[in-house]
Amino acid sequence: MSGCEVVLLMGPPGAGKGTQATRLAKERALKKLSTGDILRANVAAGTELGCRASSIMDVGELVPDDLIVAMVRNELESMESLRVLLDGFPRTPGQADALDAILAEHGISLGAVLLLEVEDEELVRRLLLRAREQGRSDDTEEVIRERMRVYRRDTEPLIKYYRGGGKFHRVDGNGDIDEIHRRIEGILS
Repeated sequence: MSGCEVVLLMGPPGAGKGTQATRLAKERALKKLSTGDILRANVAAGTELGCRASSIMDVGELVPDDLIVAMVRNELESMESLRVLLDGFPRTPGQADALDAILAEHGISLGAVLLLEVEDEELVRRLLLRAREQGRSDDTEEVIRERMRVYRRDTEPLIKYYRGGGKFHRVDGNGDIDEIHRRIEGILS
């Protein structure tokens, strides 16, 4: 497939991933794929995969890798040209293996894996500010720190998975939005 570009953007809560993903997708003509969005769309549309996922979520369980991978596969296979920014997928080494296999079927591979890094205290500051601005009273410092701990625990295996392939890049997520964006574009150009 010519004209393909697949970028994975990772980062802890509060690192600015959503802001950078939206801007990057628009400027590079990439479709932003978020597993949360794909999951909600499948559930809302009542697809077979969405119904299976809904029954699992209704009892408070996590949607298993095979369902998430199937939804992502369907989404990617519906695209004429794979120009994608992945946000929130893969989350596990198993999902990363599945993504590699899906892309290999199309004769392509990930172009870049970008990890936005921000010091913990700055993340806490940003998330507390966002919580105040958006009226999220449940986003206390304790809850934020627990989300950061879970993110680090769950993401560390992915960092190890991608680190050796030459496509993994750490991006300083400190500074203003434009400055961070320039760092990302410098890597991708």
